[in-house]
Amino acid sequence: MPRIPRFFMNDPKAAYHVISRTALPGHNVLGPEEKDYLLNLIRWLSQVYFVEVYGFAIMGNHFHLLCRMLPEDQFSDEEVKRRIKLYYGQKRKIFFYEELIKKWRARLGNLSRYIQDVKQRFSRWYNKRVERKGYFWADRFKSVIIETGEALLNCLAYIELNPVRAGIVGKPEDYRWCSLGYRSRRGSRRGTGKNFLSLNLGLTSWENKSEKERLELLREFVYGKGGLGEPEIGTGEIFRQRVRYFTESLAIGSKGFVNKAAVKLKEFLGFKRKKSRKIKSLAIAEMLIL
Repeated sequence: MPRIPRFFMNDPKAAYHVISRTALPGHNVLGPEEKDYLLNLIRWLSQVYFVEVYGFAIMGNHFHLLCRMLPEDQFSDEEVKRRIKLYYGQKRKIFFYEELIKKWRARLGNLSRYIQDVKQRFSRWYNKRVERKGYFWADRFKSVIIETGEALLNCLAYIELNPVRAGIVGKPEDYRWCSLGYRSRRGSRRGTGKNFLSLNLGLTSWENKSEKERLELLREFVYGKGGLGEPEIGTGEIFRQRVRYFTESLAIGSKGFVNKAAVKLKEFLGFKRKKSRKIKSLAIAEMLIL
């Protein structure tokens, strides 16, 4: 039976919470070296693909990634060429022609290809390193559509609190492989290069804030949601527990955004059913309005 094509929203406000788990048994398949390599892959490929990355958390047997694919038409042909060269390396000679650029433009704006590239490159590295063959990642990655703005901020806080929820650290900044920890370490060191993470979350109240101010606002929000520090400034320990809708919903956001996602999904499924008679039934995930 063929795989059901993945549903994506062609909406500038649509971001994605991606979750992917390892196929290998155990909770600590990804050790420090593996986490570092995976983080470097995400960081590098985020410079290649048309993607804006807001946050991540790399755990012992899975990873979270919060990102938004950017519109293909905002990038010039010269920029597409530059990114192709970055992907293959400067030593490789490439003959550019119209169809090649068109093909790569579509690829670089595709979330599935971006995540596939991350996972496949990691699998090849890991299998070669430990001299094994076979799958490293379990099946397809999950993705939840997140509306930019308040919903995106809440989802980012949920991701940042993963190592706290797992009992690894008391504060997310103390964990090297989550975005708040990465941002904190980068801020304390010089010469670490351009930051690949974005804090352009689509929040009106953050528009005129500097990057440093936004980071402090994020930290305060995460601490509040996680019930960290002084309890009176927070909202309790709600995100200290696993909140299923962040990982198992179809879409999270305002009523209008969620309704729009539902309508587009119905249209998408109707079209796909006409094309393939083999698809008999589909489970539609729950939707939450924040």
